[in-house]
Amino acid sequence: MTDPAAAPPGGRSRRRRIHSPAWAGRNYTLLTASAVVTNLGSHGALIAAAFAVIESGGDAGDVGLVAAARTLPLVVFLLVGGAVADRLPRHRVMVAANALNCVSQAVFAVLVLAGDPRLWQMMLLTALGGTAHAFFNPAAEGMLLSSVGGDQAARAFALFRMATHGAGIGGAALGGAMIAAMGPGWVLAVDAAAFAVAGALRAFLDVSGVRPREPGGGLLSDLREGWAEVRSRPWLLAIVAQFSVVVAVVATAEGVYGPLVARDELGGAAPWGLALAAFGIGTLLGAVLMMRWKPRRLLLAGTLCVFPLAAPSAALAIPLPTAGLALVMLVSGAAIEVFGVAWMTALHQEIPEEMLSRVSAYDWFGSVAMAPAATALAGPAENLLGRDTALWGCSALVILVTAAVLLVPDVRNLRYRTKRVSGARPGSSADPEGAVGRLG
Repeated sequence: MTDPAAAPPGGRSRRRRIHSPAWAGRNYTLLTASAVVTNLGSHGALIAAAFAVIESGGDAGDVGLVAAARTLPLVVFLLVGGAVADRLPRHRVMVAANALNCVSQAVFAVLVLAGDPRLWQMMLLTALGGTAHAFFNPAAEGMLLSSVGGDQAARAFALFRMATHGAGIGGAALGGAMIAAMGPGWVLAVDAAAFAVAGALRAFLDVSGVRPREPGGGLLSDLREGWAEVRSRPWLLAIVAQFSVVVAVVATAEGVYGPLVARDELGGAAPWGLALAAFGIGTLLGAVLMMRWKPRRLLLAGTLCVFPLAAPSAALAIPLPTAGLALVMLVSGAAIEVFGVAWMTALHQEIPEEMLSRVSAYDWFGSVAMAPAATALAGPAENLLGRDTALWGCSALVILVTAAVLLVPDVRNLRYRTKRVSGARPGSSADPEGAVGRLG
């Protein structure tokens, strides 16, 4: 692709040079566009899956089992997915995963539209989707982290997240409205189509300039190297452990109890879709903030912004009316986006390019490791403790584990740098003639 800086003056290329950031090259643009398409479908599909279970006669335990079926394959296959993504061309792994997501969601949609989905069928299909995500997520994160230069990384990640969260806002609101008007089956069908389009876009990603992996050990060796990278960094290990709890309780509160509270207290799917859309608006606002703000102590600022994730569970426990719940979700969305951009910037700054997918896999693994058990136990916990008590417990756990992470010195002291200490990432400002830089 022609470098915009080398284009002749006066034409369309000049206008693109003026208006397009230097780091927004081909891969970054394709990754952003495909993620926008995926988010438009998947945010509504998550709501649709829960209501498909409820409308088929399921209870909280059944909703939890389907949610667990989605996350269990992530736990089983994520580390393998990270090793595969660091060994094979990442874009091929992403396209194959999108194809599996497309097929599984299409079959799910047909079963729901036919009117008699079985619980085991819904669990199997969501498990296939979770397997696809286990291979997709490390490949996608490694691809994104290596697609931008070091000096503008934080801004690039904020813009990426702002675009995808903006799509999530529309997807959640549209999904809730479509479920109320047409039922969950059509939302699942839209999600299948979105995966097909996104996979086609990702097929055009260019990895020709990425340095090939040196021949070496097999899968187990790759996994050991990834674990050694994680273990050597206390800040990384601490936050991965923290989010194993945070994600589990948030998934339980918002993935299982949220739709049930919406059904019993708020009037159905549409108010819950509005609340999730408010969370998306909050993430959009947080991304706008991070386009301009580069906190010097990256992880301290980010970790402090995890505390507001305790608020939605409390709001559901009370429960607040729809407007109050939406406001709480808005604030928590903005706060967690500050963490998200700070976290991606820290990974980009500190982790070697050839290790990105494996480290991302351990990161994802920590985030989802406890979620299947937590969501599967949501029904029994509700029966034993009551829904309100279970939700208050979710809030308390978020606060406790986040406070514990602040005791780690590296979390408090890791600072933003414009250049990497040990070597330059391909295409970064310290390697302007590198592989990724040429892709733009």
